[in-house]
Amino acid sequence: MNKTEEANDERHYILIVIAIVIILFGVFFRFLAPENTTHVSMYNWVSNIFFVLGIGIALKGVFAILK
Repeated sequence: MNKTEEANDERHYILIVIAIVIILFGVFFRFLAPENTTHVSMYNWVSNIFFVLGIGIALKGVFAILK
């Protein structure tokens, strides 16, 4: 398999779409916290974890395409 076919492999793009879904879940989770609760920072921590996880997966997919 040459490099063009390997870069166009759909596995990489599926991985990027999964990463985008994880990041969007993090955005949704950040705004899910009720305003009158004391656990707002917990929601922020969890959403930041989803952000970092999603960004890591997306970068893995992008670097696999560029390789």
